[in-house]
Amino acid sequence: MKYGKYIESKIKPEWKDYYIDYKGLKDLIKACQKEAQTAGETSFSPRTTSLTVQRYSNTKDSSQEMFFRRLERDVDKVNKFTNKLVEEMRASLKNLNSKAERETVPEKKDELLKEAQRIGDDFLALEKFVNINYLGFHKILKKHDKCLPHAPCRQFYVAHLHQQPWVQGNYSDLLVSLSNIYSKLRGDSSGEKNEDAAQGFVRSTTKYWVRNEDVSTVKHHVLQHLPVFQFDKNNFTGDAQLINSVYMDNSNLELYHGRLDKKPGAIALRIRWYGSNPPTMVFFERKTHKESWKGEESVKERFTLPSDKVVAFMDGEYTLEQALADQQAVAARKGKSLSDDEVESYKQLFTEVYKAVDSKQLKPLVRTQYMRTAFQIPFDATVRISLDTNLCMIKENPEDGPSCAATGRWYRDPSLPVTRTEITRFPHAVLEVKLSLQEGQQAPAWVQELLDSGYLTEVHKFSKFIHGSATLFPGDVRAVPYWVDDESVRASMLASAPSPLEGPTPVDVEAGPSTSDAAAVAAAAQAASAAATARPKPRTRRGGPAELEELSHPLLGEQPTLKLMPDPNTVQGFRMQGLAAAGGRGGAGRGEPGFFARLLGLVPPPPPAGGALRTTPMRIEPKTFFANERTFLSWLHMAVTLGSVSAALLGFAAGSEAEDGGSGTAGEAVSRHLVELIALILLPLGVAMCGYALYVFVWRATNIAKKRAVHFDDRVGPLCLCGAVVVALVAITLLSLVDFFELLASAEQAGPAPPPSPAAALASVGALF
Repeated sequence: MKYGKYIESKIKPEWKDYYIDYKGLKDLIKACQKEAQTAGETSFSPRTTSLTVQRYSNTKDSSQEMFFRRLERDVDKVNKFTNKLVEEMRASLKNLNSKAERETVPEKKDELLKEAQRIGDDFLALEKFVNINYLGFHKILKKHDKCLPHAPCRQFYVAHLHQQPWVQGNYSDLLVSLSNIYSKLRGDSSGEKNEDAAQGFVRSTTKYWVRNEDVSTVKHHVLQHLPVFQFDKNNFTGDAQLINSVYMDNSNLELYHGRLDKKPGAIALRIRWYGSNPPTMVFFERKTHKESWKGEESVKERFTLPSDKVVAFMDGEYTLEQALADQQAVAARKGKSLSDDEVESYKQLFTEVYKAVDSKQLKPLVRTQYMRTAFQIPFDATVRISLDTNLCMIKENPEDGPSCAATGRWYRDPSLPVTRTEITRFPHAVLEVKLSLQEGQQAPAWVQELLDSGYLTEVHKFSKFIHGSATLFPGDVRAVPYWVDDESVRASMLASAPSPLEGPTPVDVEAGPSTSDAAAVAAAAQAASAAATARPKPRTRRGGPAELEELSHPLLGEQPTLKLMPDPNTVQGFRMQGLAAAGGRGGAGRGEPGFFARLLGLVPPPPPAGGALRTTPMRIEPKTFFANERTFLSWLHMAVTLGSVSAALLGFAAGSEAEDGGSGTAGEAVSRHLVELIALILLPLGVAMCGYALYVFVWRATNIAKKRAVHFDDRVGPLCLCGAVVVALVAITLLSLVDFFELLASAEQAGPAPPPSPAAALASVGALF
């Protein structure tokens, strides 16, 4: 569907006059095209002009001028209408909030809930209105540059469009106000804040991807049941808070592979702080994966640490006694003291984390940064839902600069620029449902209703740390998570992949913004100014082409997997080159492949137009071994079936001969020999299939284990076995026809014949098989 028809189908009737005039702007572009064809030459000076010089096309209002006037008018129209609706919603929410504070009658509360639902629906409709217009301006500017290439304007005007208040405006306060109203009408009660020096959480977590256009819809659904949680209301005006987490690992990525494999007891260590200001007090967190009879659980433990003591802690210079003294001083300033249990918990966690850092030689590896909207009853972790938007992952150690250890830092220097291959931006929002339920306690029904809404895509075991490490360190990881094969994340990974042989990957900027997250973008950009404002500069590597190929990610190329392997003519696979050469002799000595070579698929694919194919080391995953095993079992199943039928036929035939004593009519004797012949045809075929399956299984398993660059596909063996089966069935059919004609002849000579023996009936079944 063309966008003109699409926008007509999505227009809200009562707001019809406030949408972009897409058709009118399109007609003006056509008029501009006609003027450009008939205008002739025009006076042109790149830097100066004169208001009195007569032009060739002496028109006061050209179509080009009218196009920009109407474009600016439509931008201003959308902006004013959006601001008007937002102010009306804020007034309605303020009035509704005052009513919710006074109302105690249940019937009246139901009416107020319906009013809150209506305001929420209006907000979602406004977001759709903004997105349709936002995309409409992108489309019409793209069409302008396509039809009028001599007067491009899209690049300039898109930058102007992105600065409009209705695009960059912060409207998340509407959702916060709506959340407070729902909370008051429900009568939520706050839990007790946990201010222990060492804290632990045991919970089961399920993670989902949410498309950016569905973020506000999901927020609206959740806040009807859980309030937006604002940890610090004095410095927390919107519905989201910036979170930075620096994950640690060693040069072998030991923690990455442990978390990827979900080994029992696998840990992840990170340093987290909240807000856009430089960190002063941070949380040193340890996440441990555990298996239980109820399923997977995640145990998160953390303790606080002054940011200026982090490096000293990792170097072993910040002792446990100093840390306890600092914690007791902090508690004393709050008028509290640490209990014996808190001290013991802090000692144990502090010691265990330091031993892990020291023994595994951990260092800062990758940072995750995002805006988090949390939904929970304050300080009650029974049901907690978090929604992370504007998610990006950054290398903590610069590629072309000093590392954190060399500069005495534990996080990246903000003054250093961030290049294209040092950052990856995740294209979806990530929603986490965290349940800390007691024994026998069930999750609320509305949680399941949210999961069944269709707005969420469950991604089992998704991890920001794993995704960032796999994307930013493709040459160091031995295995990658399964979700990297998803088409929706491929473009973002390609944008960060080290692909110096290919040009830069274009980024699609035609997706509309979420009005509730517009401020989140600005806050994230302010906190990571180096990442957001620095222009990506070309990377320079000290290695040659071989080193560049080693660093190329095999899952991020534009070619299919087999094309990443070497030239088929230089690779020995199960399709032997000798057979291919024999099949190619029909080319009259010119090296052209013959008929049988083409039939069996032995002809190597033609080389690409751009030259030799790029080679990449093979990446072997456990599922490759399982696939080989499944193929072997499939062949073995068919071979065992054939062998069983053949053995059964021989057994019945031998029993029938013993009972009859070898006597009987000619027709019966032929029937007994027919069963034996059928069995003797099928039994060798089953044995051949067993041998073939075992040989191919061992050959493939050996090459997979040794990571040899060979072709695993086999087009000769299956065709040969299929031909053998066809020959066997044809032989059985011919024998059955001979037996049938013999029976007819004997029946004519001997008159009425007795009922057929069981062996003959069994032979008929074998013939049908």
